Amino acid sequence: MGAQDKPGDLVQGTLDMLVLKTLHQGAMHGYAIAEFIQETSNHVLRVEEGALYPALHRLELRGLLASDWGVSENNRRAKYYQLTGAGRKQLAAESERWTLMTSAIALVMDTA
Repeated sequence: MGAQDKPGDLVQGTLDMLVLKTLHQGAMHGYAIAEFIQETSNHVLRVEEGALYPALHRLELRGLLASDWGVSENNRRAKYYQLTGAGRKQLAAESERWTLMTSAIALVMDTA
């Protein structure tokens, strides 16, 4: 982490993977995605709106997500996102890469 990084900041490049993994649970709207990531990480990871919504848009443009308008738990209009077949394949590839990278980093960090 650099001098300006704060605990809870996401590692660059992980947001898309975390969004895909979250939506593996089922369709969710943006706020629910951010809340799921925060709660599942024991409140270590935070996803700011300024990062989340561009990521959702980018993933949708890439064909990894589909969306439909619906009504949230608070009875408000919300856009719900869900994984596409391509999104499931991308999640599998990114999960495999993440496991490889974290294992390699752990090897380096565990040296004397």
